[in-house]
Amino acid sequence: MPDRIETVMRAEFLTLRPEMPIREAVAALTRSDAAAAPVLDETGAILGMMTHRDCFRSVLAASYYHQWSGTVADHMTPGAAVLEADTDFVTAAEAFLDQPYRSYPVVRDGRLVGLLHRGDLLRALLDLGG
Repeated sequence: MPDRIETVMRAEFLTLRPEMPIREAVAALTRSDAAAAPVLDETGAILGMMTHRDCFRSVLAASYYHQWSGTVADHMTPGAAVLEADTDFVTAAEAFLDQPYRSYPVVRDGRLVGLLHRGDLLRALLDLGG
């Protein structure tokens, strides 16, 4: 159906590993122009999200102490709320209203298949409205 988030989600997106050095992860996230990236284990399971907010903590510490410290696992937001790929636009919009997230991992049959940014959904809703 055309009003499902799988039609507007990003199928190509940055993912991070928990053991990645935080400096490397911050650089990758800023280069990707994304507000957040899923953190995956070796099987592809979602362990959490690395957000801009999480990055600010490590960047401020690095600027104060003049060195970077830790890994993605040390700084990420553990766990992640997800949306199913067949979620309709209205339900997804309500999820963005209810939570402060800028993006949601999108899953199908428990497997990560995309990332939905709130701006992408907003654009799709605007297009639907004429």
